[in-house]
Amino acid sequence: MAAFLPLLTEENSPLFYALNRIGPIILDAQDSIPLPETPQHSYLLVDPNIPVDAQDVASWLDVGVEKVIVPLSLVKDLAGTIPADRLILLLDVANVGAFSDKIRGGVSGVLLKTPSIDLDTISSVAKFFEGSSIFVLSTSDSLITPSNIRELQGINATLVLPESQLTLGPTSSSKLNVAEAFIAGIVSDRPDGLFPTVVTSETGHSLGLVYSSRQSIKESIITGKGVYQSRKHGLWRKGETSGATQDVVRIRLDCDSDSLEFRVLQHGTGFCHLNRQSCFSEASGLPALEKTLRSRFENAPKGSYTKRLFDDAKLLQSKIMEEADELCTAETKEDVAFEAADLFYFALTKCIAMGVGLSDIEQSLDKKAKKISRRPGHAKPQWIKQESAAISPPTTSSALLPTAVVDGPIRMRTSDLANTTPETRSQLLRRPVLKSDEMIEKVKPIVEAVRTRGDEALLELTAKFDKAQMTSTVIFPPFGPETMAIDEGVRKAIDVAYSNIYKFHAAQTTGETLTVETMPGVVCSRFARPIARVGLYVPGGTAILPSTALMLGIPAQVAGCKEIVLATPPRADGSISPEVMYVAKLVGASAILKAGGAQAVAAMAYGTRTVPKVDKIFGPGNQWVTAAKMLVQNDTDALVSIDMPAGPSEVLVIADHTANPAFVAADLLSQAEHGIDSQVVLLAVNITSEHLVAIEKEVDEQARALSRVDIVRQSIGKSITVKTATVEEAIAFSNDYAPEHLILHLENASEKVQYIDNAGSVFVGPYTPESCGDYASGTNHTLPTNGYARQFSGVNTLSFQKHITSQEITAAGLGNLGPVVATLADCEGLQAHANAVNIRLRQSRLP
Repeated sequence: MAAFLPLLTEENSPLFYALNRIGPIILDAQDSIPLPETPQHSYLLVDPNIPVDAQDVASWLDVGVEKVIVPLSLVKDLAGTIPADRLILLLDVANVGAFSDKIRGGVSGVLLKTPSIDLDTISSVAKFFEGSSIFVLSTSDSLITPSNIRELQGINATLVLPESQLTLGPTSSSKLNVAEAFIAGIVSDRPDGLFPTVVTSETGHSLGLVYSSRQSIKESIITGKGVYQSRKHGLWRKGETSGATQDVVRIRLDCDSDSLEFRVLQHGTGFCHLNRQSCFSEASGLPALEKTLRSRFENAPKGSYTKRLFDDAKLLQSKIMEEADELCTAETKEDVAFEAADLFYFALTKCIAMGVGLSDIEQSLDKKAKKISRRPGHAKPQWIKQESAAISPPTTSSALLPTAVVDGPIRMRTSDLANTTPETRSQLLRRPVLKSDEMIEKVKPIVEAVRTRGDEALLELTAKFDKAQMTSTVIFPPFGPETMAIDEGVRKAIDVAYSNIYKFHAAQTTGETLTVETMPGVVCSRFARPIARVGLYVPGGTAILPSTALMLGIPAQVAGCKEIVLATPPRADGSISPEVMYVAKLVGASAILKAGGAQAVAAMAYGTRTVPKVDKIFGPGNQWVTAAKMLVQNDTDALVSIDMPAGPSEVLVIADHTANPAFVAADLLSQAEHGIDSQVVLLAVNITSEHLVAIEKEVDEQARALSRVDIVRQSIGKSITVKTATVEEAIAFSNDYAPEHLILHLENASEKVQYIDNAGSVFVGPYTPESCGDYASGTNHTLPTNGYARQFSGVNTLSFQKHITSQEITAAGLGNLGPVVATLADCEGLQAHANAVNIRLRQSRLP
């Protein structure tokens, strides 16, 4: 509690600045209400004669006024509208009467105007307004004394002193010295009469413990400099000899009024005589970062990265946006802390470059916290557009995406092809715009670091992104049994899945050479050879994804690839999940790369001292992985290809009157839970409105039972139900959409498969959930997304093979074919081609 509150009518005077160092100030607006840059913790006394409404009060509080002191007539209108902790009731002792509970509960304090300091009257008012702060303003011309301050303090009331009764000079018959008024409320429990004083930085971080005397406090208040009392040497003006002076920002009493806190702006080498910022230790955290950045700004070492940031505003801007994006996508506690630290570093660098320190940021936060008028908090248009481009399909006026309602039903939006224009139908078929060029630019530095610095960069990036500190990122067989210790039930499930997937992929290759005699004496052949070295990317880290390791590893094993490098993010302790390790052994992995993201892709593409280079990279991943795969496949130095372009997971379900609503809903949700950008489409073939409502009800009820309901709510909210009149119309739409997963809940579903032209994988009938294909039926779950099922197949055995052609021609055969070839070569003007044939034909005619 402050010793007293000053009441001022004039700002920016020496008296004003001195008073602002020791506590709140009441600003008396006598004729009008100004809206200045209000000092911290200021109160505003409203003249009862000035017409004021709730909007006016809110605007004053929004610009930084701590509390507003208003008459009773106004409190009646404001109570319940303006927060009680921001209102003080102005009350004349002559008009004290009964007050309603609304009035008592609508304010946090009472400013009592009284002609004399009558402790009994003040106590009775305090009792009635129990829990509220009591401030007392005497209207008497008599000079208030320090004893009056102490008396009021004894009944937990605070004296208000008008500016006319205060001075920076000595106390006189008409004015009280400001410092003496402040000291009046302090009580020392030490024999020497000194007051323990905690000295802190502007942001409240401790610098040291000293002692103050009444004399030193007075001088600090008047001069605004740090002045203390040395128990050995007397008055101690900080920095008088060392140059490490202090500007006093604020002096506060503790709750018992027997010790002090000095918040100061420290100059020079620091507070401690050991030339450190603090007597307790070197600064850490944000204060240490601020100190370092200020030092770098003033005298950065040539070539240092921080100096480069200070000198290159565009680079600094790009890094702030990059780190903000990484923080937005961070999902674990450790990742959030790591990315936030990076963002703080770059953001504070920007602040220091603009002359903004931590104390300025905190003051801005405090000022924002005082606002009672709040904006809706929506993102600005450019960020809304960016978000929708990343996760939402393009829309037209007839296909707008609803805003998710947290407690509303979880349902898809609906369109009817019968009422849809060709333009709207085209929009329904479109996926999100994947900004691959932007992502490629983001991953370029990562890929380049691994390409040029190899293992050193890989270890650094694994520590940064995967949060695992390791000395090596590669494991070679034989793999230790302890790394594959898994639950027996899980092992048996993996073995069954392995067997089914192996059988299906083994059947895809016969190993036979294709031989065709195209004309007499001309035999053409085609034979398969495995891609020698393949890289398999298995997403993970905290997740366990043995299924992806199976789907990629088995066809590589069946195809006969000589080297199989399996890359997966490590866990925090540097280990790999034992389930993935077990699969790695089953498929014969020749190396395991404990790394994720773009750095893992780069390591496999270029190779390092420890990581084997591969010829083709397979596997799903986030946008960083996808961008890195696209980047390296276009680099001739890498000489590496990839399996297929990738996008968000997707499912399209075609359902007719035979469809079980619970089954349909479960299939839709099985893909919707992958992420907020998952693509889910239901084609409802001539089903009744009651049937469709039953499906929607199942979607809502099943979604709410899922642990990932927040993700599902967003992905389902952006998904679509399209009504069609016939199965043929639905299949035509599906073929145009080319889904990753296509599920047929149709009467005689197996008969409809022959009409499917574009799909990654088809799931036929009510008892064929997409989950089976994801895990263990035998087909592969690494499938083309984003409409690429028009051009690409899912991963299969042939994906891990290349086909070589050969031809063998006899002399007689060349006699038949040669003239044709020579004629075509001459037509194209390629004489050497024609000569290669003619020279043989001439020689074969020689006797």
